[in-house]
Amino acid sequence: MKMKKFLSIIIIFVVLLAIGCEDRSELAPPAPPSTGDVNFSKFVTLGNSLTAAYQNGALYESSQMYSIGKLIADQVGVPFEQPIVADPGTGGRLEVEALTATGIKIYTNPNQGQPKNLNLNRPYNNLAVPGAFLYDVANATSSTTCYSYVFGGQQNPLFDLVLRGQGSMLTQAKALNPTVITLWIGNNDILGHATSGATIPYTPPTNFAFLYNALANELANTGAKVVVANIPDVTAIPFFTTVGPTLAAQGINAVWAVRGVGDTIPVSVMTNYLTLRAIDLLNQGKGLTKSNPLPSSVVLDSLEALNVKNVINEYNTTISAIASAKGFGLVNANALLNSAKSGLTVNGIKFTTQYVTGGLFSLDGVHPTSRGYAIIANEFIKVINQKWGANIPLINVANIPGSLILVKGFAKFGLPVIPAGALDNLLF
Repeated sequence: MKMKKFLSIIIIFVVLLAIGCEDRSELAPPAPPSTGDVNFSKFVTLGNSLTAAYQNGALYESSQMYSIGKLIADQVGVPFEQPIVADPGTGGRLEVEALTATGIKIYTNPNQGQPKNLNLNRPYNNLAVPGAFLYDVANATSSTTCYSYVFGGQQNPLFDLVLRGQGSMLTQAKALNPTVITLWIGNNDILGHATSGATIPYTPPTNFAFLYNALANELANTGAKVVVANIPDVTAIPFFTTVGPTLAAQGINAVWAVRGVGDTIPVSVMTNYLTLRAIDLLNQGKGLTKSNPLPSSVVLDSLEALNVKNVINEYNTTISAIASAKGFGLVNANALLNSAKSGLTVNGIKFTTQYVTGGLFSLDGVHPTSRGYAIIANEFIKVINQKWGANIPLINVANIPGSLILVKGFAKFGLPVIPAGALDNLLF
């Protein structure tokens, strides 16, 4: 299989629009909203990286400003404390290093910012921890009691950053006597399995149902208004949908990969999913010959992808049933992402699930951009308005700045240059 000439799949003008590096316009103050039957005086958000506003492979202040909870709080005019980390954040932030006629080169920023409000004398309003599993909401209190350490031996220091030794997410949320709670959790229970090429186990749906029901009971007992969100389809995110179609467009229809019990076989790039982690390996020449195959961890084959979808469907059936039984609001994040596949126009801006140019996803290919988070926040607002008679104004997404970081191309096969290891420690 011959290596094709370098091609770009991103037009530089479009990338510059996506970056919007000088567009830091402030949100216009909304008119005083009517919150209907909802009292936002003690507003708490629970979840993982998606609620924390993680993007571009890190947690950092200029993204946290546009977390789902912060955006909603701004719309209703209530304070909202978060575990702020000064830019460039928690380390490893992906940034655009170069824009040339041949495309985009991505840089991993090795620097870290410092926490800015560790001494807040109460729990944060945003208690979401990047990397959290469903199990963690009620059980994890530190980097060594979280799911990833208890069941996999891997510490997650962001639990210490957010929880600060004061108890679990649930314990701290209850301590705030919340009046409104949002919960978006369960993504990691399947996404880690999918992004590892099905080499990491997922939470069995029966276990998921037990844990979610127990958590829902605790939230219902607070007396707060609760809004939950379901789990999106993993096959719709650029982490999975970028590499295969790009190779196919250049006439590379299959690559060699290790599958099953160690067999090396040709893998169709259109019926299976190559993850963004495959890019560096492809640029090294892996996958082009049987003697130098891609590892199983960067390929999610069609049968594995079908199983992932089935598991997500079971999770979502559980979430929907429990939300209905408890009187919770339900945000259909799964349907939102599916609709974005064919394009979504919001406030005059066209969004798609395309990597970088689509405007919805950040450079890590998993987490939304700031504008993407605003679109999701609007879905929460719509549910609150409909369910409890509120009239909270929607966020004008056009006023949210672009959020790809410009440091000052696309390489082989027309794929972006992503440094080796840059996507190894993503938190979901």
